[in-house]
Amino acid sequence: MAAKKQFNGSADELETAFYDAISRADLDGLMALWADDEEIVCIHPSASRLMGHAEIRSSWEAIFERGGVQIRATQLHAIHNILTAVHSVIEDVQRNNDGPQDMHILATNVYVKTPHGWRIATHHASVASGPAPVDLFKASILH
Repeated sequence: MAAKKQFNGSADELETAFYDAISRADLDGLMALWADDEEIVCIHPSASRLMGHAEIRSSWEAIFERGGVQIRATQLHAIHNILTAVHSVIEDVQRNNDGPQDMHILATNVYVKTPHGWRIATHHASVASGPAPVDLFKASILH
């Protein structure tokens, strides 16, 4: 495996770097954000579970054959502790050079704190049917 690019940001910054790498179709940059563990998991919408660097890299390589994918992660709900962060987001997706689309993906991103900083352990995405889901928590006051 090639040497990974250094990333020393927070879990939130890692998520920003993840979606930025996808938008630029930066396969090496994207894979550098994943944990070194071979138990990492990626599930693309309507696809089977991929485990380990080789399977995950191959899947993103196929996705990037047509260029980057613009994804705007919205409606973040996060659970953080000292070693893990779990982010549930709504992804508004648009392919580079494609016309307007009304595609929304429900995604869960799990990040782990490693000796080398925060890294992706799991990305699980599924298609949400219909219009973008409403953020029910936005109007709520949690105590």
